[in-house]
Amino acid sequence: MTTTALRTSGPDKYVLVEWAALATEEIGDSARMGQRSDKAVQVSGTFAAESVTLQGSMDGTAWVALTDYAGDPLTFTVAGMRQIAENPLFIRPLETGGGDGTTSLKIVIGGRLE
Repeated sequence: MTTTALRTSGPDKYVLVEWAALATEEIGDSARMGQRSDKAVQVSGTFAAESVTLQGSMDGTAWVALTDYAGDPLTFTVAGMRQIAENPLFIRPLETGGGDGTTSLKIVIGGRLE
């Protein structure tokens, strides 16, 4: 697996973290998001047979799937947007599924500083 870098931007009390062109079997670099307690994720782009799961970690080593407020894992097989229930220190996307090589996903997380 390769790792996709992230880009951070946004107005004063809001930050956007973006992973562009996440491809088949890639892991995005982790983003430090612990100070942003109110977060949402948007996934867009070209899906083949893959899925992308948002993962969280408190130590940057042990990763688990994050969930929305209904308790469903934040796993996308089509474009969409959902709120993130947990507030881990680190967040990253994990793309899995071994598609046909046409996958190119953009993942953006927005978070508000409390």
